[in-house]
Amino acid sequence: MKNTWIVAKRDLGSFFSSPVFYVVTTVFLILYGFIFSNILSFFSLQSFQSQQFRGMAAGLNLNEMVIEPSFHNTAVILLLIIPLITMRSFAEERRAKTFPLLLSSPVHLREIILGKFLACMTVVGVMILLSAYSTGYLMLVGQPEAGPILTGYLGMLLMSGCYVSMGLFASSLTDNQIIAAVISFGLALFMWIIGWGAQAAGPGLGQVLEYLSLITHLEHFLKGLMDTSDLIYYFSFILFGLFLTYRVLESSRWR
Repeated sequence: MKNTWIVAKRDLGSFFSSPVFYVVTTVFLILYGFIFSNILSFFSLQSFQSQQFRGMAAGLNLNEMVIEPSFHNTAVILLLIIPLITMRSFAEERRAKTFPLLLSSPVHLREIILGKFLACMTVVGVMILLSAYSTGYLMLVGQPEAGPILTGYLGMLLMSGCYVSMGLFASSLTDNQIIAAVISFGLALFMWIIGWGAQAAGPGLGQVLEYLSLITHLEHFLKGLMDTSDLIYYFSFILFGLFLTYRVLESSRWR
């Protein structure tokens, strides 16, 4: 575990000393802030109009109309942003010719992969934390339910873990960071939209496709529900992505 932290600290130092982190974080916060402000403006307009009609204001729910859509949009933005964070994890090592040294180091391959995963998740966690000003503001001016907010953030972190695991796998396949980012984005997008084919498929296959979709499980967290099957899905997905990364790197060691 000590070696894992060493690898993570090394990658975090590389992230925070690079302009890439600050550019990506700035773009993320600008996009998120723009979308959140528009959602909040629409809710404010609806609230103002509902005051003119007795009883309609009771149908407006801050969690459903502001917080939940904000989480949805954050998940989409992270789908675009995280491949830019993970693309350099192993591709940069290959390009800089330090990849053979990394594989021949006394640090176990599992510790290297976990260290890089932890570093990427820390970066993503910092970005999500910076965007939490929106829910903090809503807690001050309104009375949203705290349960769906907490489970929503948990769901966002778990989904981000899936994005990161796919990104590390993509980065292990090539020495080109752009190609790694494109592969990572393609995999994440496919796992996002795979549930769309559930209606056209048969009952059995449709349920499988819907279960495999990343967004299906996130919906439960956004509703304040934390089902064991959703936790098992996300953790299994993350472990499978890391396992694929391990197999790719292990095969590279013997080439």
